[in-house]
Amino acid sequence: MNCRVEKPYPVIQVEKENVEYAKILLEDYAGEGGEDTAIHEYLYQSITQVEITNTLKEIAIVEMHHLRILGELIWKLGYPPSFYTIDSNIGCYLPWTSSYLNYSLDIHEVIMEDIERERKTIQRYQKHIEMIGDHYIQDILTRIIEDEQMHITCLLKICEEL
Repeated sequence: MNCRVEKPYPVIQVEKENVEYAKILLEDYAGEGGEDTAIHEYLYQSITQVEITNTLKEIAIVEMHHLRILGELIWKLGYPPSFYTIDSNIGCYLPWTSSYLNYSLDIHEVIMEDIERERKTIQRYQKHIEMIGDHYIQDILTRIIEDEQMHITCLLKICEEL
């Protein structure tokens, strides 16, 4: 099952350095619903959900590519791509943690949770597109959203097959 859009990504570039934009992207990079979490989640599930392991591994690979893209964007914006987010209300660092993962072994619960996470990811990217006034970044996030939508399609197909 193909779980990525067969379309190139825009060139990874930014209009200019902007640490505030980089800090916004940290949420997509290593936040609770970020790409790093998705990678760990899908890899864990590919071990525990052997009936659908290939699809979950394929989605994880796409998420790894997204993580790489976001890391490069964050770096080009003038900030190190770090595995934490910054709470803007109090200015503290929130490191990535494995407690973000869903450790359920029930395949139906796993798939439904994955679909919900993908939907929330799309909403967060759409919000960040509105917050970030750099058209290069907006184009890249829009392209990543297309893959996230494809992940939902793949997961819904699994639901139908179960």
